Amino acid sequence: MKNIGMRQSLLLGCIADDFTGATDLANNLVRSGMRVMQINGVPSQDLSAPVDAVVIALKSRTTPALEAVDQSLAAYLWLKKQGSRQIYFKYCSTFDSTSQGNIGPVTEALMEAIGADFTIATPAFPDNGRTVFKGHLFAGDTLLSESGMQNHPLTPMTDANLVRVLQAQCQRKVGLVDYKTVMAGATAIEQRFAALREQGVSIAIVDAISNDDLMRLGLALKSLPLLTAGSGVAIGLAQNHGIAPSSQASTLPPPTGLQAIVSGSCSLATNRQVQHFMQTDLPSLAIDPQQLAQGKDVVAQALSWAAPRMAQSPVLIYSTANAQALQGVQNQLGAQAAGEMVEHALASIARGLVQLGVRQLVVAGGETSGACVQALKVAQMQIGSQIDPGVPWCYAHSDASDGAGLHLTLKSGNFGTDDFFTKAFKVLG
Repeated sequence: MKNIGMRQSLLLGCIADDFTGATDLANNLVRSGMRVMQINGVPSQDLSAPVDAVVIALKSRTTPALEAVDQSLAAYLWLKKQGSRQIYFKYCSTFDSTSQGNIGPVTEALMEAIGADFTIATPAFPDNGRTVFKGHLFAGDTLLSESGMQNHPLTPMTDANLVRVLQAQCQRKVGLVDYKTVMAGATAIEQRFAALREQGVSIAIVDAISNDDLMRLGLALKSLPLLTAGSGVAIGLAQNHGIAPSSQASTLPPPTGLQAIVSGSCSLATNRQVQHFMQTDLPSLAIDPQQLAQGKDVVAQALSWAAPRMAQSPVLIYSTANAQALQGVQNQLGAQAAGEMVEHALASIARGLVQLGVRQLVVAGGETSGACVQALKVAQMQIGSQIDPGVPWCYAHSDASDGAGLHLTLKSGNFGTDDFFTKAFKVLG
């Protein structure tokens, strides 16, 4: 096939700071009618398929800020080479980060590289209960800082004021486009952008509490070379290119093979999903980080446990724990060491499950998803139908599957209803 650069310029080039966030964004773009390719890691070759948007999935959310910047700039340069008209830096709808980054440093580095003097920042995703009002981020009816995210093991969010949070990470001035302006429509939003520019503001947090807000915002973003946001803003971008929703964009090959779930997230939502799965009397196995630290072959034990059970039903292998239990492990091993140790084990388990015949795999947790995708050597993914807001089924190929296709779901920790793990396989059919 011809290189897409010979056909038309790429409408949208996206850089996601983790793998679940990438599929979340790709899902919203597909639902809006765009043809989307997700690529895991910075590609080494040019595009060869006619698509409207490309989402590059990085594993940069919790890496050192300079490393995150380097990865993001490499992704941008590749997207620029493909002729992308607009760049979209995607982060989590919980905006989780630290005072050192990585949202601010990556945003400013991209602005410098692109030559952009102004951009927006909003993690609003109303379909998943993430709204921004007066610059404050809410999870449902609760301020983010009281939602459980204050206990995040790597990026605890103790402040819901996004202007304050982002300003702590940035050299450039951060301002606000408030709800009254957004309600007034695209022209009013653009006028507010111009006023903020005159005040020396380079990055604007934007309020949004509904999808209608995101659609109005989308129209106002048409001329900006760089956008930074969660995945919600994506629903308003296709209209700028005359693209309408189409079910054909999400069609995947029919599913085959065994079913399994690997869960490494410790979010409140994933804890509930693990509990729901266990209450259905389906087989589940907890991974003990203490045993991993002692050098026991937990991976082999888990695969031996799963092998005879998968023929009968889906199985769940998880390291999910509540905040108190997690704190105990971190105190003993160190937060980063404990997290990397568990991620590596779960990634090895995921690869082993696919080698045993799993062809429908659900992975929960952003860091876990990144580790599993890398272990499976999945380079590209076709985005399919949505299970819950922000979580689609995908189709990919892995060297662990003997050439067979693999249906894969990468679920952000805080996403999905309590019955997500059982519902996912019913949606796939």
